[in-house]
Amino acid sequence: MAEGRAETEERRDAVDALVQLSFLVQGVLARMAAEHDLSLIQVRLLGILRDRRPGMLELARSLGLDKSSMTGLVSRAEKRGLVRRTPSPDDGRAVLVGLTEAGRELTARCTAEMDREVAALTASLTAAERARLTALAGKILGNTPVAGAG
Repeated sequence: MAEGRAETEERRDAVDALVQLSFLVQGVLARMAAEHDLSLIQVRLLGILRDRRPGMLELARSLGLDKSSMTGLVSRAEKRGLVRRTPSPDDGRAVLVGLTEAGRELTARCTAEMDREVAALTASLTAAERARLTALAGKILGNTPVAGAG
């Protein structure tokens, strides 16, 4: 019976640690977004568009938004000059969304800021501990971390 309680406590400790870590990272992200007059969903949009030009449906799925919310999000980013919609060369009905030069510059600045902030959070870890953290996070997320990513 004591073994079951110990396992339950370990799980609770793991959940608590992950939730606290999530709050810490979300706080960094929210602060960075506010400094650039962006919402968290806009930051997520820019992050997705950093290395690809998906269609609206793919974006909506990635962000967990319905079609009208996705349209509004892209329209607001387009008005700020951060993204551009272009017709898909493969499907005349589809639209691809990509970053403009201003969007790429802002995304690069935000990425660099997040890199610095998160690096500061993990500065007390050894290289081996950071590698282990990356591997464990990748396992939790259900993917294999890419060496050097992050």
